[in-house]
Amino acid sequence: MSKKQKQNQATREATTAKKTTSRLKFVIFASLGLLAILAAVFFLARDTFFGTEKESSSLVQQALPQESSDLFHCIVQRTYAIDNLFHQVYNAEWEGANGAIGDAHLYAATGDQHLLSLYTDTYRLLDMHNGTWVDDRAWVCLAEMYWWHVSGRKNTQWVEDARSRYLEARREGRLSHHEGFWSWYNYFPGAKGNFRIFTNSNMNQMVTVACWLFEATHEQQFYDDAMLVWNGDAKYPGVKKKFYRGKGIWKGNEGQAAFGKQFPWEGAGMCSIGAAMFRMTGEKKYKEIVAATAKRLMDPANGWVDPQDFYQIRMDGNGAFVHFILDAYQIAPDQLPDIPDKIEKMLEHVWTNHHGDALTTLHRPIDDGIRNGWNPNGGEDGYKVDEVGTVHAQSEAVRAFGVFAYVLHEKRKAEEIVKKK
Repeated sequence: MSKKQKQNQATREATTAKKTTSRLKFVIFASLGLLAILAAVFFLARDTFFGTEKESSSLVQQALPQESSDLFHCIVQRTYAIDNLFHQVYNAEWEGANGAIGDAHLYAATGDQHLLSLYTDTYRLLDMHNGTWVDDRAWVCLAEMYWWHVSGRKNTQWVEDARSRYLEARREGRLSHHEGFWSWYNYFPGAKGNFRIFTNSNMNQMVTVACWLFEATHEQQFYDDAMLVWNGDAKYPGVKKKFYRGKGIWKGNEGQAAFGKQFPWEGAGMCSIGAAMFRMTGEKKYKEIVAATAKRLMDPANGWVDPQDFYQIRMDGNGAFVHFILDAYQIAPDQLPDIPDKIEKMLEHVWTNHHGDALTTLHRPIDDGIRNGWNPNGGEDGYKVDEVGTVHAQSEAVRAFGVFAYVLHEKRKAEEIVKKK
């Protein structure tokens, strides 16, 4: 090969190598660009693809910064975070009803129409099951009545459905005096089966339902039923005479939380019942008992709550407990001015895993799962207290945070009205 031919071949080889290198660079950059685009698409659409679309699609959620320094916005943000997992594990039973109650209050605080459509279309309240014990039915009825109230009192289907569920339980004989006092029972007395028949403050949430139904329908039977359970009649006493000892103290049969314990939250459930009686009648005697009960329970000197963070030391069902106490606050804020601060500390304790020192997981940051019991050392009495992120635990958490968001919202409105005056 001549020298000139060798030079031409070298030039061709160099040119080919240059083209190959350029093409390789192009392919690499193009591939990286495509991967970046696919990653962006996946990130934006991942929740929809995997069926976990978050509430961040709502305008309210988009407007709120993460971990806002404003307490109301912070609690709303955290409620949405807890809500996301609750909606994934949701069931149409009493556990789901607890979360629906929390969402009703979150809706009242934010006006988020996505939440309203969730319970009219996706998780229809009308499709919820009555369960077995009568308190299962009470939570469902209350979810319907709260949603009826916060959405403008227009959806009468919810009222009619709650009315039907209530009257069915009454026809079954679950409102009874068979133990010598008027009360609601988990089953009707004499029911055959491998179960216990008992009453407690959970069963008597049907009194709260009756008060709501009287307000919605003005049917006298609901008023009479509520008065019967609380006050009794000429022959049999009601729960107030049977169990109330004065100064906020309710005393009944003891035992495990689910079986035999007539006041599983030391009487906290009577706060919601008494508050409903006060709203229905306007009589101060109910308000005074409710305020005394909440004040006693939330005073650490009485041994029920922690002296720094105010969580329940011995019980599960914290969402219901928080709601009961806040029901008391809402009818007697002048007598219970410290309740919002105590609830704030309780929820902060949960969210931060007892400020980083909890021996049990209270808040699981990866998916915002919340533990059913809130004692940082464990050891509570109740129903599956160790579970984190299950439908029961998550629904109770939604109820606690959602109701607190609503109370903060209403408190702010009241303060603004006072300022304007």
